[in-house]
Amino acid sequence: MPIPEPALMPLRRNGLDPVPELGQMRADTPVSKLPMPFGINLWLVSGYEEAKAVLSNTKAFSNDFAHLLGTGATNVQQNPGGLGFADPPVHTRLRKLLTPEFTMRRLARLTPGIKAIIEQCLDSMDESAGPVDLVTEFALPIPSLVICELLGVPYTDREDFQRLAMARFDLFGGADASFGAISESLDYLLGVVRQQRENPGDGLLGMIIKEHGDKVDDLELAGLADGVLTGGFETTASMLALGALVLLQNEEAFKAVHDDDDAISGFVEEILRYLAVVQMAFPRFARDEIEVGGLMIGKGDVVVVSLSGADRDSALGEDLDTVNPYRNPTSHLAFGYGVHRCIGAELARMELRAAYPALVRRFPKMRLAKSADELEFRKISIVYGVDSLPVLLK
Repeated sequence: MPIPEPALMPLRRNGLDPVPELGQMRADTPVSKLPMPFGINLWLVSGYEEAKAVLSNTKAFSNDFAHLLGTGATNVQQNPGGLGFADPPVHTRLRKLLTPEFTMRRLARLTPGIKAIIEQCLDSMDESAGPVDLVTEFALPIPSLVICELLGVPYTDREDFQRLAMARFDLFGGADASFGAISESLDYLLGVVRQQRENPGDGLLGMIIKEHGDKVDDLELAGLADGVLTGGFETTASMLALGALVLLQNEEAFKAVHDDDDAISGFVEEILRYLAVVQMAFPRFARDEIEVGGLMIGKGDVVVVSLSGADRDSALGEDLDTVNPYRNPTSHLAFGYGVHRCIGAELARMELRAAYPALVRRFPKMRLAKSADELEFRKISIVYGVDSLPVLLK
């Protein structure tokens, strides 16, 4: 099933920047009705304040996947999006199972492992005599190993879940291919969950089974794991690769991250805002007629929020189309907003804060091995990224 062109515009970019049409739409009509076939009413929200209004209002807007299918889906088998496509109180119950595992105290135990994984990747890169692809040698393995350790899934399966994670967000092949990847991912994770039921490990799945095993079924657990696996892997991998590209193109940012420990957290927040690799939030469905940004959205209308558009809104500051490593941190929407805000946000920050300085300090002479104009970026993907990033290290 091909996706109509108007719905794809917010997913297109010119290099690292959203297409100019998105910025113009935000300036003129931050809440815009897009022309769609078959009587579908689709609204694009690209303004910052308007985006927060939609993302925070679960009473007016539903994330329930059943609206897409036109059925009364009540469980994860019918609702393959897990937390992202669930409404309170189902969402509240399921999120509570994950929340204890994502507290700063629990995540702190991963810090030594994250640093060791990064050093392992850098050591491997250091042995190369020629160009190194930062995507395959740096950006992909770091979150893959971290997520495998967190969930307690075999790292030997990483190639499968990497493929499925990228396929589910890639809309270039149409919606059917994306849904197929979601289904395949859930099938794989159902097998992992059943193994954990028999022999719970020390990872996230094993801990939930030990502490709440009688309160959650296998399908719900697989849905939760799917959200952590795909969300925690693909988004962080894209941030690592594209963030490295920014560092290679921005001398001020490179120097700040290389020289100044105090600048690292601020740079990470700035690059999260600037890149906004998750370009669009999960679609919402209006439960009743509601006004947003001065326009009336009808009951049952589909509403999509452009996170990449909202994070360039002047409401957040000045010169937002540029990277300023010393910008005061903004209240960006890179991790979403409201009850559906990414539960793994702090884990992603931990990885980025550790990886960027480790990379530039190990390889201070690192540079692109080809012109930036020759790089291939994803054409139409909910999670934006670069296919390959060859660099010379010395």
